[in-house]
Amino acid sequence: MMRILFLIYHGFSEHSGISKKIKYQIKGLRDLGNEVYVCYYDYDKDGNKVRYIDGKVVKNYGHSLLSPIRQRTDFVAIADFAVHHHIDFVYARHYTNANPFIINLFKTFRKNGIKSVIEIPTYPYDKEYDGLPLKYRLELIVDKMFRQRLAQQTNRIVTFTDELSIFGQKTCCISNGIDFDSVPVRTSHPRKEHRIDFIGVAEVHYWHGFDRFIHGIGEYYKDGGAMELFFHIVGGIANREMHDSKFARGFQDLADEYHIQDRIIYHGQLFGKELDEVFNQCDFAVGSLARHRSNIEKIKTLKNREYAARGIPFIYSETDEDFDNKPYIIKAPADESAIHIEEVIRFYTTLDVTSQEIRESISDLSWKKQMEKVINHVFNS
Repeated sequence: MMRILFLIYHGFSEHSGISKKIKYQIKGLRDLGNEVYVCYYDYDKDGNKVRYIDGKVVKNYGHSLLSPIRQRTDFVAIADFAVHHHIDFVYARHYTNANPFIINLFKTFRKNGIKSVIEIPTYPYDKEYDGLPLKYRLELIVDKMFRQRLAQQTNRIVTFTDELSIFGQKTCCISNGIDFDSVPVRTSHPRKEHRIDFIGVAEVHYWHGFDRFIHGIGEYYKDGGAMELFFHIVGGIANREMHDSKFARGFQDLADEYHIQDRIIYHGQLFGKELDEVFNQCDFAVGSLARHRSNIEKIKTLKNREYAARGIPFIYSETDEDFDNKPYIIKAPADESAIHIEEVIRFYTTLDVTSQEIRESISDLSWKKQMEKVINHVFNS
C-alpha cells in the first residue's frame, strides 16, 4: 500500500464530466489498495479562496484582491502536508499553470523522495486557447515559459496520446478509463424502421464539430432523404456555438438554412435517470468531429468510452487506437465537410451487435487498470 496525494488546482462540480473522471481515477487508485488524499481548491461559505485536503482547510487565501495571486504562488501547505504525512506518490492534473512556484513545489517532492507525475488531459493544448479572453491567453504564455522546467521535476508525464516525450520528459501512455459501476448499459430495443435518433453529449465547444453533423442532416434532406432523423444534443451550449463564428457554422444558423429546426433537439444539461432515458431512446451517438480545429489528431476521449460503456454505436473523426478497429464505430474524415448521413444510415441499419457486446469490448479500460499502469510505470520501470 502507498500513500498517494491526488493534486488538482480547482474544485469539484457535482455534474462536471471532469470532476467525475477525477473521482473515478481516485476510486481506481483506492481499489488498488492505496491510501489516497485529495488536494483541491475551492471557496468556503464566506467566499474565501481555500486549499483543502480531504475536506480540511490547509490554506486560506482570503478574499482580497491578492487572493488569486496567492493561490497561484503559495504551495507551502501542500509541500508540508506531503512531507509530514510521508506521501509516496503525487498524481497531479495539469491546469495550464506552470510557474516558478509550482516548480519549487515539485522540487520539494523530489528532494524528499516523493515520486510524482503530471497528467496532461489534452495534448497539444495551445490551440484550445485561440479566441479565449485575454486572461486565459496570458496564463498560457506563462505556462509556455515554465512547463519544460516543471516537467523535469516529475518522474513522468501521463498522457492519453502515444507521445513518447512531452516537454522533454518521458511519458506514461494510458487510455481514458471508465467506471463501469457508474455508467449503465442502455436498454436495448428493436430497431425502428423509418427513424433514427442520434445523441451527442458534451459541454459543447467548436472542436466537438456538432455543426458538421447538423450540416449533414440538412444536406440529407436537401437531397430527398426519407428517413426520420433527430439529433439530441445534451449539455451546455454557449451562444457562440449557435451562430456562425470564425471557428464553425452555428447550429441555429444551419438549422434555419435547411429548415430542420424541429430535428435538432436541445436538452440542456441532463444527469442520472434523465440522461439514461434519453440514451435509451437513442440509436446512435456522435463523438468529436472536429478535433483537427484544435490541432489534435490523436486523442482518447472520455466520451468515446462512455458511449461504448452505454452500449451505443458512434461516430468520431480523430484517431483513437482503442476504438479505430471496433465494428460498431464509423470514422468521419477529419475535415470541414458535412457528415455523409446516408453513409451513417447504411452503417447503422446493417450493424449486428448488441449493447452488451459493445460494453464488454472495453472491459480492459477500467480506471483501476489504467491507474495501475501509471503506478507500475513510475515504480517498476
